[in-house]
Amino acid sequence: MDTMGHIKLHIPGPVEVSAKTFAAFCAPMVGHRGQGFKDLYAKIQPQLQSLLFTKQLVYLSTSSAWGIMEGSLRNLVSKKVLCCMCGAFSDKWLDVAKRCGKAAEALQVDWGSPIRAEAIDAKLATGEFDALTLIHNETSTGTMSPLTDIGLLKAKYPDVMFIVDAVSSMTATRIAFDELGIDVLLAGTQKAFAMPPGLTVFTCSPAALAKAATLKDRGYYFDFVEFQKNAADNMTPSTPSISHIYALASKLDDFFAEGLEARFARHLTLAQRTRDWARGHGFLLFPEKGFESSTLTCVSNGARTGGRVLDVSKLQKLVKDRGFLIDGGYGKIKGTTFRISNMGDETEATMGTLYAAMDESIKLIG
Repeated sequence: MDTMGHIKLHIPGPVEVSAKTFAAFCAPMVGHRGQGFKDLYAKIQPQLQSLLFTKQLVYLSTSSAWGIMEGSLRNLVSKKVLCCMCGAFSDKWLDVAKRCGKAAEALQVDWGSPIRAEAIDAKLATGEFDALTLIHNETSTGTMSPLTDIGLLKAKYPDVMFIVDAVSSMTATRIAFDELGIDVLLAGTQKAFAMPPGLTVFTCSPAALAKAATLKDRGYYFDFVEFQKNAADNMTPSTPSISHIYALASKLDDFFAEGLEARFARHLTLAQRTRDWARGHGFLLFPEKGFESSTLTCVSNGARTGGRVLDVSKLQKLVKDRGFLIDGGYGKIKGTTFRISNMGDETEATMGTLYAAMDESIKLIG
């Protein structure tokens, strides 16, 4: 907590932003069509490609991730989209698809369960769909679906566009875009990137770009063809948030100074420590065993039969009094779960101070 009384964020997003990142955010402005901006984008483009393990150009959209989510539907769905739903945010895809005037169908599983490749396979075998949406890491439940297994289906259904929301997993775990064979991969910067909200990083397969070019009502602001054309010249289709991109350049330097594999391992280690903390206090975890997120922990507080139950609002208040903000659960499992983020710049030391504050708070609750 700083001298201004800031409450340190351990919610699933936005997450804590470092002073170094904020300093980069405040770099002097340049013209977005000038050489200065082009040089900035050209500098980070190979880093973004390495981060996503892709040879494709990586695009920058001044929007929340939902902008590119909606854009994916407008660019890639001409027949029917399969919305893979396992929590509050993946469930929302169905509503968004319908609001975009797209035919859509739900593949619904229980909250806390992952989306499995077998279930997708059974749906796609009908031949009804030309796209699917998947959230890799469902933030509301702390559940991570097996993306590698799901990606293997692409070879069987090459004409189906695989749209993957990695909002709360990108930069925290290995997502090899080219190897997976998926068509769109996207994330906002306010989660594992540990940046302010307002920028989306995404990439598209050649097949996705070809498909987008055939749709006449894909709009302009989120037109993937425009993103590709502009990125080839180190530009964006419309005026970007240049401050975000300066901050992104700073974060990318941090990622590669740490090393991607070390970064992935750190997130997994901290998630495991948080799970151990929860179990050590008698709580169950909400996600199905083996599919727990590596960026946040969703602790059961009565949502699962058995395990400890306490007053989550009281826990939140006591923890906040000690300088930390944790989440009290989301949607229909609000209060019967609570969530603790370890994503971004967190370390064993910083998480240790959070665990100590939660330990003190739980003692007071009794």
